[in-house]
Amino acid sequence: MRPRDRGISAVKTGVKRLLGRTGFDIVRSTNNRQGVDDFLPFEATMRAARAAGLSVGDHIDQVMNGTPGATRSTVDRLGELGVFAAGPRTVLEIGPGSGRYLERTLKECSPERYEIYETAAPWAAYLVETFGVVARPADGAGLAPTPDASVDLVQAHKVFNTVTFLVAARYFFEMARVVRPGGRIVFDVMTENCLDPAAMRAWATRGGPGHDSYPAAMPRRACVDLFASLGCTLEAGFLAPLGVASTEVLVFRKET
Repeated sequence: MRPRDRGISAVKTGVKRLLGRTGFDIVRSTNNRQGVDDFLPFEATMRAARAAGLSVGDHIDQVMNGTPGATRSTVDRLGELGVFAAGPRTVLEIGPGSGRYLERTLKECSPERYEIYETAAPWAAYLVETFGVVARPADGAGLAPTPDASVDLVQAHKVFNTVTFLVAARYFFEMARVVRPGGRIVFDVMTENCLDPAAMRAWATRGGPGHDSYPAAMPRRACVDLFASLGCTLEAGFLAPLGVASTEVLVFRKET
C-alpha cells in the first residue's frame, strides 16, 4: 500500500471507531480539550448544505455564520497581496475544519502537496477524500510531523480566536519553524483593532450563551514582535468578518 493510501485508510479507521463509540456525530474543534466549545457537526452540516443547494463553505458562511462571501473575500484579498503569486508548492493548513478556505486556496494555486492538521476525524477524512490532501496526525498542540523549513505557505483561518493563549503561542513557534525562507505565514487573530467599544458591546450582548471561551483575543504587537524575533516580517494586515464583529488577518514573510 502506498504511504498516501495508508494515511487515508488510517483516517477512515479513526472515523469509524469514533462514530461507533459515540453513536453520534463527532464535531469540529481545533482542540476541545483546551476549552473550545464552538462546534461544527459533520453529518448535520453536510445534510443542511445539500438541502440548501449550497457548497459546505457557502452554507457555513451564509447560513451558519451570517457572513455571506466571507471566505471568498478573505482569500481574494490574500491573492491581491501576492500570497499565491509565487505558486507555493507545499501548503500546510492548521484546523481546516470544513475545508472552505482550503477549497478556495486550491482555486488560487496548485500545490504539489497540501498538508492538514485537523483534530476532528470526520472532517479530516472528508478533506482527504474530496481534495486529496495529506492528513497529518493532529494533537491540537503542534506540527511535529512536518520537517523544518519545508512549507511555502502555512495558514490557519478562524482558529486562533477559538483556542487558549498558550495553544496559539505554541502554534506560532511551530509555524515559523516549518515555513521555508521566502515563504509566508497567514492567520487571523482578534487583535485590539477588532475590539472597539461597539465590537465589545456586540460580543457581550450577542455572542450567545454557552460560548464563553470564544472568541479569544491576542495582542497584535505581541504577534508582530514574536514573529520578528523568529525571522518573519509583517507584510500586511486586514480585517475580516468573525461572528458579530471582526478578526484581523496577518500576513508574514519568512526572511531568507
